[in-house]
Amino acid sequence: MKKVFLIFAAILFCIPEGGAAGPIRIKDLVEFDGVRGNDLVGYGLVVGLNGTGDGIRNAPFTEEIMSNILERLGVNITGEQFRPKNVAAVFVTATLPPFARVGSQIDVTVSAIGDANSLLGGTLIMTPLNAADGEIYAVGQGTIIAGGASATGDAGSVVQGVPTSGGIPSGARIEREINFDFAGLTSVRLALRAPDFTTAERIERAINNEFGRPTAIMLDAGTVQLDIAATRMPSPAHALGRVENILVQPQIKARVVVDQRSGTIVMGEDVRVSRVAVSQGNLTLRIEEQPLVVQPNPFAAGETVVVPRTDTALQEEPGIGLAEVAGGTSLSEVIAGLNALGVSPRDMIDILTSIKAAGALHAEFIVR
Repeated sequence: MKKVFLIFAAILFCIPEGGAAGPIRIKDLVEFDGVRGNDLVGYGLVVGLNGTGDGIRNAPFTEEIMSNILERLGVNITGEQFRPKNVAAVFVTATLPPFARVGSQIDVTVSAIGDANSLLGGTLIMTPLNAADGEIYAVGQGTIIAGGASATGDAGSVVQGVPTSGGIPSGARIEREINFDFAGLTSVRLALRAPDFTTAERIERAINNEFGRPTAIMLDAGTVQLDIAATRMPSPAHALGRVENILVQPQIKARVVVDQRSGTIVMGEDVRVSRVAVSQGNLTLRIEEQPLVVQPNPFAAGETVVVPRTDTALQEEPGIGLAEVAGGTSLSEVIAGLNALGVSPRDMIDILTSIKAAGALHAEFIVR
């Protein structure tokens, strides 16, 4: 019953005295302007499946792409009728990383779009991968590692995972580079992954202290601009290489996140609870139907009837009475106060919701 709070207590032992976590590198807090990936997508064909491919009648696009590939390879199939079960039409997706060069390889994900049962053991045939501008930036090909398995018998079947989707490590080779003059940048913006005015101001101050002169300025809660010329570094790459390893203490917003499906409760370090009284109990209503069949004597002229019988019970558990949760000044005190109620994690979710509604929980409350 106290499992969730024991996890909280274990986390607290990992936090240094004073309640503050260690500083974080700037590279783990921000995204650098221009240093980003680009999404790629392609439409291809997987072959070599063990009878688990698309049904051609149900997926005519599979027959079309297979015909196009064979014709490009010089095989004339005009007017031919073929119904193979070892091929499947798929979408191929990948991300072109920043500063990727021609000839390097990237991972791809393959997903069936027809009625194929499994891609296990299949091989992706050469598939061009396009970006949003319509240009081909990579070509994918290779053996698929499926994300699951399936087996079918005469009287049943079993499926584990998702066998209609898989990946190919290093399955695409880059054929075109992104035109981006990174070396010619005069300034670079640092975009915070979690916008916060305090964290942005600390990043600005840490960078200026590192270079000993004004080189960075906070534009808003989510952006800090770095002046490359003011850093007096040979290139933007040298400047960012020095900036990204500067340590900063981020400011995290107080949050309480609960997952109703699993009963998980996660609290941030700065969560505070004002002094509040809580009472909690459970009410259980049980209704049980026990119909009775009345059979007349064989020689009587009566009919068989069903007499309804219902057994009902209403039970209320004693609950915890009216308990006081003292105002917490730290996460450990908040946990100790809530844990003193002695309720299950799922009941604790309802209690936290009610405390928030009463205005005594001083944190952002997120329910998933």
